[in-house]
Amino acid sequence: MTDGWTWDETLFAGAAAHYTRGRLPYAPGLAEALVGALGLDGRGRLLDVGCGPGTLALGLAHLFGEVVGVDPDAGMIAEARRAGAGRSGVTWVRARAEDLPPGLDTFTVATFGQSFHWMDRDLVAATVRRLLRPGGALVHVSDLKPGGPEPGLKPDVKRDPGPHPPVPYAAVGELVRRYLGPVRRAGQGLLPHGTPGDEAAVLARAGFAGPQRIVVPGGQPLERTADDTVAGVFSLSSSAPHLFADRRPAFETDLRELLARASPTGLFSERQPSTEVFIWRTS
Repeated sequence: MTDGWTWDETLFAGAAAHYTRGRLPYAPGLAEALVGALGLDGRGRLLDVGCGPGTLALGLAHLFGEVVGVDPDAGMIAEARRAGAGRSGVTWVRARAEDLPPGLDTFTVATFGQSFHWMDRDLVAATVRRLLRPGGALVHVSDLKPGGPEPGLKPDVKRDPGPHPPVPYAAVGELVRRYLGPVRRAGQGLLPHGTPGDEAAVLARAGFAGPQRIVVPGGQPLERTADDTVAGVFSLSSSAPHLFADRRPAFETDLRELLARASPTGLFSERQPSTEVFIWRTS
């Protein structure tokens, strides 16, 4: 975790209900890419660490015989259970990655879908390595982002992304800062320098070998609504609903007015981001 910042359970408070609608999906072809890289055959066990509402765990569940999703946020686990209702072989556990409960047994693959940076990374990497079977793999999955003015928000699209205007992400970021201040919020604390990097050094210290890097291409046109965009803002830790407190209705009104000015039809065009995968092996 970042020096001077301490995790607390409000990090994503209220965000779970907005997450699935608000976040852009991973690129098509992610599951197929992992099959090719890891030789997945429908057996084995997957541990999805920081599973959120089950996006990655459920998207990959057909590649494993059993899936365990772990997340510390009660709302995220509730959403995952709803999304996975009726799916056999999928278990949801509310826990921090630092406090994985005993009795989980071992796993073939452990995935982190844009979650590793919130954890005590050295501790979690060492713990997960012990849980992986010989020849197992730790897989980090994230959007391939070119960078932007606000963590989690993409920069304004300069080229025409489709038949509708692009989401005005820069203006949305400015509005968030007007309400929440110039320094990135995270739970009850601040992240003036963002989340930590140098994941490679952490995983090498834990004894992992690699990484193998795969980019699953995106670029497919997506149509998004104003409601999708509002959900995207509230799905972020840096603009989670609880951070606005009693100013949330005013913020949402201003946000919707901003979006209406950008697109009177309420529709926006985006391009599917590519997905970046790093595979680290136990041996």
